Amino acid sequence: MKLKKILCLALAAMTALAMTSCGNNGGSSSDTSTDGSGSDSSASDSSASDSATTDGKTSVDIVKEQGYIVMSTNAEFEPFEYMEGQEFKGIDIEISQKIADKLGVELKINNTSFDSLPMELQSGKCNFVAAGMSYTEDKAKNIDFSDPYFNASQSIIVMKDSDIKGPDDLNGKKIGVQLGTTGDTYCTENVEGAEVSRLNKGVDAVSDLIRGSLDAVVIDDFPAQKLVANNADKVVKLEDALTVEEYCLAVPKGDKAMLDVVNSVIKELKESGELDQICSKYIDAE
Repeated sequence: MKLKKILCLALAAMTALAMTSCGNNGGSSSDTSTDGSGSDSSASDSSASDSATTDGKTSVDIVKEQGYIVMSTNAEFEPFEYMEGQEFKGIDIEISQKIADKLGVELKINNTSFDSLPMELQSGKCNFVAAGMSYTEDKAKNIDFSDPYFNASQSIIVMKDSDIKGPDDLNGKKIGVQLGTTGDTYCTENVEGAEVSRLNKGVDAVSDLIRGSLDAVVIDDFPAQKLVANNADKVVKLEDALTVEEYCLAVPKGDKAMLDVVNSVIKELKESGELDQICSKYIDAE
């Protein structure tokens, strides 16, 4: 009888330990999670659902049942996503809200670093990503891209008195890029002898350029326009683009139900002309 009691107590202790271990989600403490209006939401409330469950429900079914959809972004990329006080603003934010409206649910937003966005999808922290993300074959191995919604390019920012006049002059130079972007990949793989400095924010790269620790900054064109406008007495954007590309949204690999919804919203916005209207709110006509 005594032995039986000891075994029962040991079994209870092991069960408690297992429950404690399962309760530790191990989420990143650097992520912030808010709804579309900028109000804070708990990390547990903003976790995304799996693309499908064993009873046959798709991610879209689950989103509708729970009453919210989770989008991850990097709100350091004006005019596509940025913070105005505690509120998210930008082209991608408005497109994301249209997706939430299509499903009749609330939009919740995870704000994290750009290079961690693919992992947000793979780990189930979000239902889709909207972050001025360009299609690449490497990323497409692990996530699925939507139809393109914006034509973009990588531009070069230099000091006004720089001897860099075009893409060919970048060889052997110190170049600042935003970590994880196509500008980062292109400069690393294609600019001969370049010393690439990877930063989390484009504004930090321009600050380093002005301080003299960089020779040039490579970043997406429209953020480049904003950065140059804010430092017009010191820097310029070169006329020739380094690359030309297209922006897409992204969903978890194999999540066809969510991809179909995202693509349908992009198509509707394009055909109605509303996408052009959204872009014109944030991008000054040249």
